[in-house]
Amino acid sequence: MNPQVELPVTNEPGSARLALSVALAGLISGIAIIGIYEATLPTITANKARLLREAVFKVLPGVSRMQQLGFVDGSLKPMGEDDEAVDEDLTLYGGYDTDGRFIGYAIPSDGPGFQDTISLLYGYLPGKGRVVGMEILDSRETPGLGDKIYKDAVFVANFSNLVADPEIVTVKKGTRSAPNEVDAITGATISSKAVVRIINEGQARWRDKLPAPGQEPPLPDPVETPAATAGSD
Repeated sequence: MNPQVELPVTNEPGSARLALSVALAGLISGIAIIGIYEATLPTITANKARLLREAVFKVLPGVSRMQQLGFVDGSLKPMGEDDEAVDEDLTLYGGYDTDGRFIGYAIPSDGPGFQDTISLLYGYLPGKGRVVGMEILDSRETPGLGDKIYKDAVFVANFSNLVADPEIVTVKKGTRSAPNEVDAITGATISSKAVVRIINEGQARWRDKLPAPGQEPPLPDPVETPAATAGSD
């Protein structure tokens, strides 16, 4: 007879120990994710602010200065860093030339596209009732088709001098004939129409909130520094 060989007994970890290990791993991962997020947040915020500023200058030709404006207590007012948070749907940007003269508004607007939400910024000259630029800020439209709303230079050029009132209309590519019409992109009609609809919705939201031409909020006067006032008795 062959002698029986006794195998060593392995103690398996209990369910409580496994649950504790999983919870500890999750806690460590969560702390790491929060730490990375907090460490990178200032950079992300700064990059978004830079891209937004660049977009304002793109959609409003001739602008060299800007300020954020908010619709507060029934009127459009400059927004300072210490102001209370205002609904993003009620904020836009005023664009000014080097001498501080008002040029136009850069208006953010968003809405559903074919795949997901499209966020954009468009330039509007209230005295002329025209859209003079459009920049896509965020889009997840189909690569190769829907992404042409910002990659197709011909489509983007539709918004360089476009009558906005009473509304902008999308037409079949090559049939644009009126100053308020936009040629759709072949193969991306839904995305094209979404851009136009989003701008029309932005216009409808702001039409009764913008001050009369010539009454736009001015840039604040520059703060005098001691160096600027020294010796001026």
